[in-house]
Amino acid sequence: MTAEPASSIPARMPALYLGHGAPTLVDDATWVGELRAWAARLPRPRSILVVSAHWESAPLTIGATRPVPLVYDFHGFPANYYQERYDQPGAPELADRVRALVPDGEPLREAPDRGLDHGAYVPLTVMYPDAEIPVLQVSMPDLDPVRLFRLGRQLAPLRDEGVLIMGSGFMTHGLPYIESWDPAAPAPAWSRDFDAWAADSLARGDLDQLFNFRHRGPAARYAHPTADHFVPLFVTLGAATDPEAAPETAIEGYYLGLSKRSFEVG
Repeated sequence: MTAEPASSIPARMPALYLGHGAPTLVDDATWVGELRAWAARLPRPRSILVVSAHWESAPLTIGATRPVPLVYDFHGFPANYYQERYDQPGAPELADRVRALVPDGEPLREAPDRGLDHGAYVPLTVMYPDAEIPVLQVSMPDLDPVRLFRLGRQLAPLRDEGVLIMGSGFMTHGLPYIESWDPAAPAPAWSRDFDAWAADSLARGDLDQLFNFRHRGPAARYAHPTADHFVPLFVTLGAATDPEAAPETAIEGYYLGLSKRSFEVG
């Protein structure tokens, strides 16, 4: 990355795990207000690195480093959701740093035409609506918590260079088991129970519990019939200065009965 005066580079950036839900989450005034306030409290990043639930590709893959169209990776929504724009600058220098941090011999791929998916751009349209900060998205090479935690450890030095590392998913994501599509519907027991377990495990720094969420998380098969929306959390924890320290919760509550719990680590 191009050298800058030390005074212009933020102090060590936090790393975030945030719930992006569906494209319709931008219509939830509570979530928008909380996310906007959270972003305002953060140091302004030089650039943003996103790992989203919606891009699993092996090996680790680097997305577009120049402006390209967004990826509308959802179906059956009203037309306006397919007209969303987020014309952020490309981040070729950040991509170079990611390549440098990946250990020699570890496979790496390029996807120069792959734009941001809604796991990336939906929260960014709220957090940084001016779209002036360079953004890079990289894939999850697989859904293994330990592998993603290790990826977070590899990427952690970027935090000292003004990079905001963001894992984007949803703390519960049992779409097949939703009983009501009313955004204000009460959370079902399986969503509440898993959310409470995750919050407690995070507060206690119990990485072993979290790594084994499939077997130890209550109602995990309902909360996460697929792991993709939970496991970006491990990139965030891996990027933490102390992965066992309790994170700072920024957003709680439910949308469609699914947990919006989001947090930052120092």
